[in-house]
Amino acid sequence: MYRTALRNVLAHKGRLLMTALAVLLGTAFVAGTLVFSDTMGRAMRDSYSTSFSDVSVLVSAGGADDGPADHDAPRPQKDTLTADTVERLAALPGTERARGVVSGFTGVADKNGNLVGEAWSARGANFAPDASGADTRYPMAEGRGPRTAGEVALNRQAADKAGYHVGDTVRVAGNGAARDAVLTGVFTTDDPQVTSGGTLVLMDTATAQRELLEPGRFSSVVLTARAGTGEAALLDQARAQAPAGAELKTGQELKDEQTRMVADSVGGMKTMLLVFAGISLFVGIFIIVNTFTMLIAQRIKELALLRAVGASRGQVTKSVLVEALAIGVIASVGGLLAGVGIGAGLQSLLHAFNEGLPTGSLVIAPATVVGTLVTGVVVTVLSALLPAVRASRIPPVAAMSSGDQPATQRGLVIRNSIGALVAGSGLGLILAGANGKGSNAQHMLELGAPLTLIGVFVLLPLLSRPVIALVGPVLAKVFGTPGKLARLNAVRNPRRTASTAAALTIGLTLVTALTVIGNSVTSAVTSMVGDSMKADYVVGMANGRELSTDLTGAVAKADGVKAVSQVDNVWWDIEGVGAGRAIEGYDAAAFDQLVNLTMKSGSTAALGQDQVLVNDEFATAHRLAVGSTLKATAARGEAVTLTVGGVFERNDGVSPIVAPNRLIESHDPQPLVQQILVKGVDGPTAALKQSIKDATGRNPVMEVRTLKDMVDEFSRIISTMLNLMYGLLAMAVIVAVLGVVNTLAMSVFERKREIGMLRAIGLERRGIKRMIRLESVVISVFGALIGVLLGCFLAWAATRVLASDLKGLTTVIPYGSVLVFLALAALVGMVAALWPARRASRLDILASIKTD
Repeated sequence: MYRTALRNVLAHKGRLLMTALAVLLGTAFVAGTLVFSDTMGRAMRDSYSTSFSDVSVLVSAGGADDGPADHDAPRPQKDTLTADTVERLAALPGTERARGVVSGFTGVADKNGNLVGEAWSARGANFAPDASGADTRYPMAEGRGPRTAGEVALNRQAADKAGYHVGDTVRVAGNGAARDAVLTGVFTTDDPQVTSGGTLVLMDTATAQRELLEPGRFSSVVLTARAGTGEAALLDQARAQAPAGAELKTGQELKDEQTRMVADSVGGMKTMLLVFAGISLFVGIFIIVNTFTMLIAQRIKELALLRAVGASRGQVTKSVLVEALAIGVIASVGGLLAGVGIGAGLQSLLHAFNEGLPTGSLVIAPATVVGTLVTGVVVTVLSALLPAVRASRIPPVAAMSSGDQPATQRGLVIRNSIGALVAGSGLGLILAGANGKGSNAQHMLELGAPLTLIGVFVLLPLLSRPVIALVGPVLAKVFGTPGKLARLNAVRNPRRTASTAAALTIGLTLVTALTVIGNSVTSAVTSMVGDSMKADYVVGMANGRELSTDLTGAVAKADGVKAVSQVDNVWWDIEGVGAGRAIEGYDAAAFDQLVNLTMKSGSTAALGQDQVLVNDEFATAHRLAVGSTLKATAARGEAVTLTVGGVFERNDGVSPIVAPNRLIESHDPQPLVQQILVKGVDGPTAALKQSIKDATGRNPVMEVRTLKDMVDEFSRIISTMLNLMYGLLAMAVIVAVLGVVNTLAMSVFERKREIGMLRAIGLERRGIKRMIRLESVVISVFGALIGVLLGCFLAWAATRVLASDLKGLTTVIPYGSVLVFLALAALVGMVAALWPARRASRLDILASIKTD
């Protein structure tokens, strides 16, 4: 029996090629993901470990942060590290060297005034020379380090990219107005944040403190231990001398923390890629099941004869599984080799986009090899299990029958019953989630979506007849006899049609759902921004960081400006409401010219009386009305009484609590400011925009955007995410195409006699080709139509759940995109049918009729 199974594999090489290719593509995706993520993880760990090579203990000011600003959380209070702190730490018996570090955001402009590199990776730091005048962290390749306020040094990559040389005037900027400085040196560094494409501007310590922190302050202090002193011992010594609230970590702790961060970032990317690899393998399951089902149907007499001469059911089942095992092993090995190539290709592609990213030799871990091979083999064998069991049930009497065994409807009845039960359960959960709120609604949707998807897959044979019947009259009228035959062939075997269409259904369900959700969110954000703001321009940093409050006055003096307000952000504890409630502050005099609120009671004029406005949902939840008071505690612990002067309709463009700037700043002198709203005398004009840019000192990091610019930027983000998803789903679509080709090729083989008869009674070769192509198009469009409908339904449910977090979110179906998806599905059907149609048209008439 085993020899027979292996002989069948070799005898049906062409028929099994598509199956092996489907498994190969899926396992290649898995292997490529594992190789790429392991390689990137090791390269990043090796690179970042050099950042702490001279760090025994790092003393950081509480709340010091060089990373992007957190928009959603209150800023922690920062404890002070001064020169006196550095001296005390340097005097510790275990300290070899103590170095005060100043670090923060600083961008540099090229000769055209544009920002060099990305805003999120632009940094500034202090140049701290030793007795020899050199700073070991930043060895100078050209020139010298900065000594005065008007001098800076740049890292080599930034200088080369901008075309700067020692002696040139360089424009640098933080979160305030830009300034010019002389480039005194170009340095090299192994800092991974810089070598991966970032920019680093070095200043003398006094200037760095003034520009990035406050005069006399340091972000952190790096301690290097003396020989014979361990990190733990130095940590204990430093803790006694560090100011209260300072954060202390050993070099090993920093390395371990960095390793965890790298693992988390790489792990998230790996998970996402593996999800799409799993989708490709799931699509491949339908191809494998379909292939073995048809192969068994073609060998029904052979298998029945084996049963007649003494083969048991178990032996027949094992013979089919051995075929699947052989295919799985071969395809998985090929997928592993292809995956190594994919991993190398992804690494090269990423390096091409950013030459500074860490790289290294490919990492092919044993887990990758074993995981890929096991995944491919298990998926293939399990997919062939059901066809194998069916093969074992072929009665021996079938060997003596001259015709094919009639198909039983009992299996379809059971299948439809199970499908209806599963799909009904999923639909019930989705509808319950869509009409609910909070995390419970989300959980019901997450559980209901896969159940509905599985149920629809099971019901596809039942759905195929009525759905395809709708296009029957059109096919017959437009394409004549080939069209009529194509429709009949498409519904002849509902199971086969369903298995073939299911692959496309999966892809189109995901693509459609993502597209509709993206389109709906974009539409809601567009409406929200347009309804909430009257300002002509919004001034902010390109990386979303804090703005200098000095800019507000500078912008207000710009030509053509009518009204200006900075947006203060504070997080105060409110009695009976909760800790850390976000409050936004605006200039009371300019508020009505910059912000659009629909008042339900009270008036925006209350801001001028140092009262606050609250939205209707917040007011209802906490039983507030005009005249009500709220007891709050400001960041410094000061008690504040807030009087409600108005209630406005919920607007997600502003905070639930709006206060005047004067009230906020009287209790919190340093609120977080990330935006400045500007209204022009003549509206948004090019002259006004340039005037505002000039007021910022032509800061290359400062963005002056209209509301349309903000909406367009958000739309680009959504489009980029969707394009990424489309690219990852492309593998599943390719596998689906292979499934259509596979099904049609085997269908042609099964229908040799029928095709021969059609040719004998006058249907020409062109008609045969048209029949096969139309059959393929019908099956493809059927699968795509079910996927589009299911995707729209899931997107509708998702938007209903998300609407509680984003007011005005409704389901917006991009009908143009949906029609494009259906047209692409028809094109997929046409392309997939090219080879099977050509093969069918070339069959010999007499040989086909004589087929047994």
